Amino acid sequence: MKWKLLLISCLLVLGLLAVPIATYACPSSNSASGQVLSGVGQTGSDCSGAGVNKTISTAVTILSIVVGAAAIIMVLVSGIKYISSGGDSAKVSSAKSTLIYALVGVAIAAIAQLLVHFILYQSNKSL
Repeated sequence: MKWKLLLISCLLVLGLLAVPIATYACPSSNSASGQVLSGVGQTGSDCSGAGVNKTISTAVTILSIVVGAAAIIMVLVSGIKYISSGGDSAKVSSAKSTLIYALVGVAIAAIAQLLVHFILYQSNKSL
């Protein structure tokens, strides 16, 4: 059962990442920045360097949605484990640790998202 759920979730995520991206031709230049912007233009940008940042931002947003959904599911699983524990201390402890791990995972994902967006903001500011 767990493998089927894992396989379905992986296929859903991969299906979202397989969306085709339009490519645009950028004017080529002999300078290093012209060559970089020419490569960036192949990611669907307007040759200003925003294509890579937009792609990274979109990937981080999609991963945040996946992590958020997984956290909600794990909190629900933890609640079900706690309710069905019947007072057994081992099962109560397992439910509490599941809840703690889910909340720690959400906190780490939130910090990672803030860090990525901060880095993207700093890189845009320097352009």
